[in-house]
Amino acid sequence: MSDDGDFGLVDTEEADGVGDEWESIDVSDTEADEIARTRDREFSEFRKRIKNTEQFKVTASVFDDATYGALYKLVQDGHIDAFGGPISTGKEANVYTALAGDSEARSASGQSGGDGEPRDEEVAVKVYRINASDFRDMRGYLDGDPRFEGIGSDKKKVVTAWVRKEFANLQRAQKAGVRVPNPIAVQRNVLVMEYIATEDGRAKRLNEVHIENPETAFEVVREYMRRLYDAGLVHGDLSEYNIVFHEGQLVVIDLGQAVTVHHGNARDYLERDCENVANFFARQGVDVTAEDLLATVTRADEAADG
Repeated sequence: MSDDGDFGLVDTEEADGVGDEWESIDVSDTEADEIARTRDREFSEFRKRIKNTEQFKVTASVFDDATYGALYKLVQDGHIDAFGGPISTGKEANVYTALAGDSEARSASGQSGGDGEPRDEEVAVKVYRINASDFRDMRGYLDGDPRFEGIGSDKKKVVTAWVRKEFANLQRAQKAGVRVPNPIAVQRNVLVMEYIATEDGRAKRLNEVHIENPETAFEVVREYMRRLYDAGLVHGDLSEYNIVFHEGQLVVIDLGQAVTVHHGNARDYLERDCENVANFFARQGVDVTAEDLLATVTRADEAADG
């Protein structure tokens, strides 16, 4: 599979400065928790129907009632209509396809036909498992961030904070002019976003395609890294495995772990990102080093602050 586009950049809306200026993230009980506690007849029937769905059978045992409550609420709010099959599974989250909800939800996601009318589209539903056994990786990206003080080791609070953080990171990256999956809705431990896919399934990662114009691809990735940094974000896990090729564009995915530039480990994460990206494109024949990429992304920290 080859790339046949010029990897055109998307426009930037100019992010409002950098840092930890986002609103505090609320990790208190949500309506999904209340729905789970109420267990009315309609919710109980919904929960039973989902648990009996073939693609959910493998993982249903690790979903708590409030996760079903979150899915139920997302259906009620018109963000999703019906579930499809699994896209990917991991130790902390599973991603499923779903049919987008009503016209209002589809319009909000920017999914429409050529005539401007909303059309049936699939979305991606990312479900983080509250009962996942290992949160050490998550804690490393949350610790030291003032938005998450007081969360402690409560798994539910950690996962809720993580999902809301991922939603906020996607919004911020998009506003900064970085092509990412469009965030649609978030409810407790469930995130609904644009499904980056073709007729044959999910879009291919950079490591899965033949790049005919690696220099141009590198220039786009470098610019996206710079835009993220200017918007106060460091991806933290950027590599050829977290960039996909879709309809002539490069799309950055998996921003759950992205941190602000004021995070204590932000520089280390950025240096690692630069090393991963530079090494990949160097193997494609591009004349690039991690040091040069870092200097460009940070603009040498504005020439040592002037």
